[in-house]
Amino acid sequence: MNKCKLKALILTVGAIFMAFLMVNLNSQAARMDMVDVSNNNGYMSTAEYTSMRNEFGVKAVTVKISEGGTYKDPYASSNIANVQSAGMYINGYHFARYATKAQAIAEADFAGQTAKAAGLPVGAVLATDVEAEEQNNQSKATNDRNNAAFMKEIQKFGYRADIYTSGSWANNKMTIKGKTGWIAGYPFVPAGKKWYTNNNAWQWSGSAHFRISYGGFDVSQLYTDYYTAGQKSTVKPTNKGAVKANNKEANKNASKPYTAAKWVKEAKAYTLKTAVKLRTGSSTSSNAITILPAGTTVKTDQAIIHGGYRWVRQPRFNGYGYLATGPASNTLEYVKSDVTHTYYTVKSGDSWWAIAQRNGLSMTTLASQNGKTIYTTIYPGQRLVVR
Repeated sequence: MNKCKLKALILTVGAIFMAFLMVNLNSQAARMDMVDVSNNNGYMSTAEYTSMRNEFGVKAVTVKISEGGTYKDPYASSNIANVQSAGMYINGYHFARYATKAQAIAEADFAGQTAKAAGLPVGAVLATDVEAEEQNNQSKATNDRNNAAFMKEIQKFGYRADIYTSGSWANNKMTIKGKTGWIAGYPFVPAGKKWYTNNNAWQWSGSAHFRISYGGFDVSQLYTDYYTAGQKSTVKPTNKGAVKANNKEANKNASKPYTAAKWVKEAKAYTLKTAVKLRTGSSTSSNAITILPAGTTVKTDQAIIHGGYRWVRQPRFNGYGYLATGPASNTLEYVKSDVTHTYYTVKSGDSWWAIAQRNGLSMTTLASQNGKTIYTTIYPGQRLVVR
């Protein structure tokens, strides 16, 4: 055969194969069936949830209810009401801190009571989010016993139970039976392969973005009807073309593979430039042991990136204390106090310029701290960080 013709044939066959592969990958793109929302996402309006449904095909939302035995998510009530107003299925989750059966039962009672007060309807899923250091320090048998106790107790409040954990922990740190479980695993390219198909849901990205919502979100593909109230979803998007395009874009921009945070050795002395809370755990919701004044020297032995912050551990005579050295991206060797933001809700007629002027900012600064540019369109009901 003529070499030029052979080369052309090879190129043509290759092009056809690549086209087939791209069609196949697009047809197998991971879906954005469910979004989970916590206090990190701030106040979420009905308009934002409606956009998720109509433009991205989201069917269900699972909101954070509580953590440990004392923390109540301040946005749980508004999230539940606004998701329901948007016509989507609503569920909740509790971030587990338990290490014993008694603690698991106590946390389930706390989570159930908090969920009731926040308006989570009977019949919704109230999952236990099991991924903390407390469970990492336990055996598989202990975690199984504690999870079973939590789920049995939560059903007394009329909620359906499930376990959320990472793929590296599933059936290693705890047992996840078939047709149960909500498992996180973040491939670099989710399209083309379905993960954890034997479970209720696969969380495939922790940094999905929605058109009128600030920040990144965890998104999951559902394999069963467990998170849609035990029935086939009746939620229908109004813009199927947008759903297809947005889903494709989300798959293309999925985050890097999931890796669990680990403590690393860091023997260091910090001199505090501001007062900071020393806590019982590496979370802003952990109880404060004391407030260390500016000028205090803190000697640490380990560090970790966790929950959006960089944490260090201080050995104490009766255990450990934990303090944040700033946001996860901050490697400076000084400690900042807990970060809080002031938000502004966009009104009809607002502009980047008007909002920036009212808050003493430049338009560029305002847009940048919200992860946008001054050319990004803003919408009424959208929340912007102004401080």
